[in-house]
This record gives sequence, structure tokens and C-alpha cells, in this order.
Amino acid sequence: MGFKMGIVGLPNVGKSTLFNALTKTAAAQAANFPFCTIEPNVGEVNVPDARLDTLAAIAGSKAIIPTRMTFVDIAGLVKGASKGEGLGNQFLANIRETDAIAHVLRCFEDGDVTHVEGRVNPVEDAEVIETELMLADLESVEKRRQGLVRKLKGNDKDAAQQDRLLAAAQAMLEQGKPARMVDVDAEDAKAWRGLQLLTSKKILYVCNVDEASSATGNAHSEAVAAMAAEQGAGHVIISAQIEEEISQLEDDEAAMFLEEMGLAEAGLDRLIRAGYDLLHLETYFTVGPKEARAWTIREGTAAPQAAGVIHGDFEKGFIRAETIAFDEFVAHKGEQGAKEAGKMRAEGKSYIVKDGDVLHFLFSK
Repeated sequence: MGFKMGIVGLPNVGKSTLFNALTKTAAAQAANFPFCTIEPNVGEVNVPDARLDTLAAIAGSKAIIPTRMTFVDIAGLVKGASKGEGLGNQFLANIRETDAIAHVLRCFEDGDVTHVEGRVNPVEDAEVIETELMLADLESVEKRRQGLVRKLKGNDKDAAQQDRLLAAAQAMLEQGKPARMVDVDAEDAKAWRGLQLLTSKKILYVCNVDEASSATGNAHSEAVAAMAAEQGAGHVIISAQIEEEISQLEDDEAAMFLEEMGLAEAGLDRLIRAGYDLLHLETYFTVGPKEARAWTIREGTAAPQAAGVIHGDFEKGFIRAETIAFDEFVAHKGEQGAKEAGKMRAEGKSYIVKDGDVLHFLFSK
């Protein structure tokens, strides 16, 4: 599995510029006026992972297939969106379909780029959007609880669980706090995700800085970092303008440009890694002469479920997983060498897949 991250923020903070850079397309119109993005633009990008190239070189794989990540560029939000202001209703509907939110905040000064609120204050911008999402959630929760009354009277167990979770969300929202601060038990996790509350989504703050601040950040990004730390959220510093320029260059030219700017890697790499950390994702590999391929799973995934990412039949008929750790695969120059060195393990249904595992699944048809 990959994951879907919604790029959100107030108008004119650099969302579409960042989207263009990430997807290396001009599909999202980047213009200096509110609501230049009306329909959500969706782009898939390869997740860069140097380990995949290493494995492919050792195995002589003909094809290299990275795992994928989906970005959704969602229309700019304004104050009052929860009541339908601007493109609020559309924005809120689109964000429900994402796994996490990359909240782009303007952390640069530029008199030529209009700010919808007439000032540059990324922390206040974040509060505007958070407030609108909480208001929308609160209205949704109240309506949904009302709709459960009849089922509750009939002692419907699913309805009782849903109402209990909605009540917990309502209590948190009424305190002016997002739903993600609710402590959810493991047995309720699936039902909780099914509620699709806007403020239950994990947040990654993206500090869009000017070119001069791309390597070190600035006072605005420092304020965002402090806010993120207080909330237990992630943050990353990116200059969307630089990233868009880099996206138009060949690999060698891009590497030179990054070095000149004092940047160790492109913003895309930092953003994806931060997104992986945010959602507790890991990567495992399948390797052979035909292809070397990366697969994304959540931390704590057992071998049968990891196999199911490839195909449902692999999970249903799972027998065992022949497993080699990445470092062992490299050290012993491939599957045969690792096997001869006793570094290939046969793991059963209870095995929890580790990041970097090279796996071969055996299953019954």
C-alpha cells in the first residue's frame, strides 16, 4: 500500500507550487489569486529508496518498481469554510478521503504575493484551518449521533460503539481540541477510522520558506516547529519555489543545485520520510531476476497481511515467508549467499515484518 496525503492550506501559501514540484507536472495551476485550484489535483510519485537500487544491482533485476505515494492538491480554505464560505464544502469533502494532511504554511515575506488575511503569521493560519475543521467535525458528530437514536433503542451493538466514539470526539471538540487527541483503544481503532473525522487525521506542517531560508529555516518556521512539538505533530521545511525549479532539472543538475543551496536532499525526500514517520509506515522488498519491488506496510504488520498487499490470495493461502534482512542480503551478495550463510529464515503467520526485509512468500492456491 501507499498512502494518500492531502495538501491543504489557506489560498496563496504555495500548495499548488509544491504539488507541481512533487509530481513534476504543471497539472495544478499556480496563480496569485484565491481558489486557483478548484478540482482536487491528484498525482502519484515514486517513493525514493536507495536500498531498492542496491538490491536490484545485486540480483540483476530487469525492472525496478518503487512503491508509490499519492498527493492530493485541495482547494484553498478560508475562514467560514465550515459554513460553506469559499469552496469550504468541497474542501471538507475532499480531505475526508486522505490518510494524512500536509498543512502548507506561508513562512516567507513577499509583498507581491497576496495573503488572504493581509498578514504573514503561519501559526494563526494553522489555527484558522484547525478551527474550521473542528467546527465541521462538531456539526457532523452532532448530526450523526442524532441519526443513531433509533438504532440505540434497538440495542444495536455497532451503533452503540459508534455513538460512544462520537461522544468522545464531541467532548474533545467542545473543549476546542481536535479529535485526534482522543485516546482510542486498539479494539476501537477500525471503527474510529471509519468515522472519517477531519481532525482525526494526522498533521504534517510544511513550512514554505523563501530561497534564502531553505537550508536553515527562519523565525516563522521556528514558530511552527514549536507549535508542532506542542501538538505532537510533524513539521518539515521546504521552499516550494526551489523544489519546483529542481523538478525541472536532470538528476545530475539537480544534485549540483542542491549542493549549491546547502541542501542534503530534495524536499520530496524529506516530505515522504516525514509522512512515513507520521503514519508509522515501513517498506519491505521482493527481489528476483525479473524485478526488484518495494511494498509499503504499516508498522506491526504480520507476514500474512504483508503478503496480502501483493495479492489477497497470498494472505488467504499463506504458508510461510522466506526472510532475509536487507543488510544480510547485501553482505552476502544476494539470496543464495544469504541462504548458504544461514541468514535466510522461515517465518510463520505470527512474524512481524521488519523495515527492509527481503521476502519471498509461499502460499497454497
